[in-house]
Amino acid sequence: MNKEEIIKKTAQYIEKTFVNSHSGHDWWHMWRVWQNAKLIGKTEKVDMFIVEMGALLHDISDWKFNSKEDSESGTQARQWLQQFNLDRKTIDHICDIVATVSFKGASSTVEMKTTEGKVVRDADRLDAIGAMGIARAFAYGGSQNRLMHNPHEKPKKHHTTQDYVKSTSSTINHFYEKLLLLKNLMNTESAKRIAENRHKFMEDFLREFYSEWSGKI
Repeated sequence: MNKEEIIKKTAQYIEKTFVNSHSGHDWWHMWRVWQNAKLIGKTEKVDMFIVEMGALLHDISDWKFNSKEDSESGTQARQWLQQFNLDRKTIDHICDIVATVSFKGASSTVEMKTTEGKVVRDADRLDAIGAMGIARAFAYGGSQNRLMHNPHEKPKKHHTTQDYVKSTSSTINHFYEKLLLLKNLMNTESAKRIAENRHKFMEDFLREFYSEWSGKI
């Protein structure tokens, strides 16, 4: 099986696996990250097979839905990849991206070792900001029974992954605890440019949200 066929089969597997997810981490999120990664990858010197596979599999072991051991080792991604005739180095590279791609708190970002990993991480973070990021934030908040907003609860800067994982604060607080931080955490120049407009859109949304929340016409 050639690499193009492996990518196609992996996309079909991910679509089937995440088709019924309603938390903002569904197949269409994976698809958008895949498209983002291909777009960003064109501007970087990378192995596009690793980029595309990392993007498609990036949430297969996400810490929000899997055990700590699975999320840190990329177990499910490795099990999927081992069926193909891929060398150990390629499998390890993809699994390392899967295991380290996720945001785990403002002070707990794990350094991405390779340019391929940085492309996938940027692609994932772009889908967490802008109009899509807003929609996904409220979808996830609803799936976790979180309030949209509590004006008496202030955002927190989580200093450890454990603090971030345990957080149950409102969706609006999530903007300050994660989404508004992502613009300055992009790695590639193309992602930085895209992030500028998406970041501004979120700021405009928040101004309108607070205006309507306070009853202003």
